[in-house]
Amino acid sequence: MKHLLNLLAAVALLIWGTQLVRTGVLRVFGANLRTILAKSLGNRFTAALAGIGVTALVQSSTATSLMTASFVGQGLITLPAALAVMRGADIGTALMALLFSQDLSWLSPVFIFVGVVLYVSSKATTAGRVGQVFIGLGLMLLALERVVQATEPMMASPITHLILETMASDLTAEIIVGAILAIVSYSSLAVVLLIAAMADTQVVPLGMALGMVLGANLGNGLAAVLTMAKSSVEVRQVTIGNMFFKIMGVALMAPFIGTWIRYVEPLLPGTAHSVVLFHLAYNIIISVGFIGLTQWVAQLISRVLPKPAPAPGDRPHHLDPSALGTPSLAISFAVREALYQADVVETMLVGVMHVIRDNDEAQAERLRKMDDEVDTLYSSIKYYLTKVPRDDLGEKESRRWTDILSFTINMEQIGDIVERIIQDIEEKKIRRGFKFSEAGLREISELHQRLVNNLRLGMSVFLNGNVRDAQRLLEEKALFRNLERSYATNHLMRLSERTVQSMETSSLHIDLISDMKRINSLICSIAYPILEQGGALPTPRPRDQQSGGSHLQSDHP
Repeated sequence: MKHLLNLLAAVALLIWGTQLVRTGVLRVFGANLRTILAKSLGNRFTAALAGIGVTALVQSSTATSLMTASFVGQGLITLPAALAVMRGADIGTALMALLFSQDLSWLSPVFIFVGVVLYVSSKATTAGRVGQVFIGLGLMLLALERVVQATEPMMASPITHLILETMASDLTAEIIVGAILAIVSYSSLAVVLLIAAMADTQVVPLGMALGMVLGANLGNGLAAVLTMAKSSVEVRQVTIGNMFFKIMGVALMAPFIGTWIRYVEPLLPGTAHSVVLFHLAYNIIISVGFIGLTQWVAQLISRVLPKPAPAPGDRPHHLDPSALGTPSLAISFAVREALYQADVVETMLVGVMHVIRDNDEAQAERLRKMDDEVDTLYSSIKYYLTKVPRDDLGEKESRRWTDILSFTINMEQIGDIVERIIQDIEEKKIRRGFKFSEAGLREISELHQRLVNNLRLGMSVFLNGNVRDAQRLLEEKALFRNLERSYATNHLMRLSERTVQSMETSSLHIDLISDMKRINSLICSIAYPILEQGGALPTPRPRDQQSGGSHLQSDHP
C-alpha cells in the first residue's frame, strides 16, 4: 500500500509540474504565442511548424488547440489550416516527451532552487513567472525519478502480476487504460512519461506500454473534445477533426506494435527510449503522413458537423468558457464582447436624434429596451472576467483586464443615461407636442454628432491603445466642454428674448446638454489608462489638484 501511495504521489507531482510549466509559459509569452501562431497560418506547412514550436513551449497540445480553435471561431483562419497546426502540435508534445525521457535528474535540484529564488524574490514580475517555469521543470524531473523508485518494489507484488496477466494481449484494454489516464491527468505528456518510466522498470511489459501510448494519444484528443463541447460549432470542428486524425493514426499503428518490438526495440538503448520514440513515430506519421489530408478531413467534418444557419437577430457570443484555461485568450474574447456592448450603446445614441426629430415613440421604446441588453452584456462580461485567473495574467494582460472592466462599466452607465434621455424626450416633448427652436435643434444636433464621433474614437482607443488617438479624445473633451457652455449661454439668450419654443423646451434642453456632457466625460475617460501607460498623461489643472487630482472630477463644474 505504501508503494502504491508513493507512486500516486509521484504521478500527481508529475502532473502538477506539467501544469506549472504550462501556466508559467502562458503568463510570460501567452499573447506573443497567439501572435506567432496567427502569423504562421499562411500555408499548412508553416502552420504545422508553428504548432510544433508553440506546443513545445507550453507543453500542452490542448492549449495550442484552444488558441487555434479560437482563430477559427473568429473567422480568422480556415479549418484545414487549424488542423495543420494540430498536426504540428502533436509532434511538439512528442519531442518534449523524448527530451524528458533522458536522464536529467541531476538538473532537478538546480531548476527548483533557481525557480524558488526567482519566484520568491519577484513573484509578480516576469522573472517570478520564469521562476515558476523552472520550478515546474524541476518537479517534473523529480517526479520521474520518484516514479522509478516507487515502481521497483511493486514488481514483487502478486497483485501487480495478476493485473498484468488480466490485460495481457488485450490491445483494446491497453488503449482504454491509456486514454483514461490522459483524460484524468489532462496531459498526454505526463502520461507518456509515466508509461515510459514504468516500462523501464518492467512494471508493464513493452507491448502493453506501447498500447497504452496509443490510448494516451486518443485520450489527449478526447480531452480537447470534452473541454470544448459547449463551444461554437467552428471551434468543435477543430477538436473533432484532430480526434479523427488520432483515430486514423491508432488504426494504422496498432498492427505494427509487434513489428516495432521485433525490429526496432533491439536497436534502441533502453525500454523507456523505445516507448517515447514509438510515441514520436506515431505523431510524425499522423502529422507528416496525413497533412495532405487536412482539406479532405475538414470537408468531411463540415458535413458531419455543419454550421447552423444563423437565426434572425442572432449574433456570435464571444465569452467562451473553454478559453478560461488560457487567460490571454479569454482576455481577447472579453475585448470582443465589450466592443459589441459598445456597438449596442452606439445604436442607442444614434437613435436619440431620430426620436427628437421624428417624435417616433415606437423607436423610443425599442431604444429603451436595448438598455436591458447593455446591462446584460455588462453583467456577463464582468462575471466572465471574474473567472479569469488573475494570477495567470502577465502585467500587460492584468492592466487590460482592468481596462475592459472600466470600459464596460462606462458603456453601461452611458446606456442608462441614454435611456433616461429618451424617457425625458417622450415626457417633456413628444407627449406635450412641443418643438425645439430651429437654433436650439441645430445646436443639439451638433453636440450629438460630436458625441457619436467621440464614442467611435473611444472604441478605437480601447481596441488599439493608440496614444495619439487617446490625445485626440482628450482634445475633443475640451472642445465639447466649450461648445456646451456656449450653447447653454445661447439658450439663455433665447429665453431672455421670450422665444416661445425655447421657453417650452427649456428644461429638456438644459437636461439634454448636461446629459450629453456626462456621456462625453465617460467616453473620454477611456483615454486616461492609455495615456498613463504611454507616459503621456497631461498634468491636472489646479482645480483638479484641489479636488484630489481625479480626472473624473474635472468633468463636473
